[in-house]
Amino acid sequence: MVTPPTAIDDPSDEQLVERATGQGSPVAVETLLRRHQTWIFNLALYMMQSRADAEDATQEVLVKVATSLASFRGDSRFRTWAYRIAVNHVIDRKRSRPEETVHGFACYGDYLDRAPDADLADLGTSPSEVSLLVEEAKIVCTMGVLLCLDREQRLTFVLGEILEVNDELGAAVLGIGRAAFRQRLARARRHLTSFLAGRCGLVDASNPCRCARKTRAFISDGIVDRDRLQFADPHLARVRADAAGRSRALSVLAESRPGSGPWTAFFGDARLFVPPAELGARLRTLVADSAGAPQGDPT
Repeated sequence: MVTPPTAIDDPSDEQLVERATGQGSPVAVETLLRRHQTWIFNLALYMMQSRADAEDATQEVLVKVATSLASFRGDSRFRTWAYRIAVNHVIDRKRSRPEETVHGFACYGDYLDRAPDADLADLGTSPSEVSLLVEEAKIVCTMGVLLCLDREQRLTFVLGEILEVNDELGAAVLGIGRAAFRQRLARARRHLTSFLAGRCGLVDASNPCRCARKTRAFISDGIVDRDRLQFADPHLARVRADAAGRSRALSVLAESRPGSGPWTAFFGDARLFVPPAELGARLRTLVADSAGAPQGDPT
């Protein structure tokens, strides 16, 4: 029988696992890791909000996946199995510095109230630089709002709203029921909506807080590093501008269904946040190292 071209050109995850474990194919392992590294990186980035920590966590998860392929039994889809490893690893990992800094909505709201408003006339050397700094401040600020949620609610919100995971997959990777996943997501939305509704100028023009007015304070406090932007760059700014047209107003956050929420207006498409090139370059070494590692259950 002739094998369909799609089976050769675009093998499924499960076919790649079979090649990796049955034939010892390093190419299959590398393909699997490359296919899922962006999702894993995004999960770690939105949870820990530090690129360095997210890169380290992503590599640690990829090592676990690569060295544990023999334990994959096919009881679920490979994606579910790998994402469960990623979720458990991120939850068990030491809290990042941003996570240790924000201690709830009252803490964050107090900081925003105390951060002085300032003009940006002399902040950058060009209007484009100022625009990127304001974009960075906006994203960092809204990421900070996510830190006000406890880890369980933040993880559920990141999965359901930012990474656009449906309740079936979200429940599977968290090890809870679909109804429980939806309830957690609804609670997270309510908490965020309550905080933002009376504060954020992006939600309501009559609210006092403005990203541009807080940017200088964020720079002074080391929250935004103008020489090393974590989230804003010209390419992402352009794509976010296009994506914003597909977003709805934040005021309907509480009623939005998983994956249709308006947070794309802030973060852009989650898939835009890809691991930097040096992480991808490590994959071949990682695959080679994993070939001789003991196989076991990562969970």
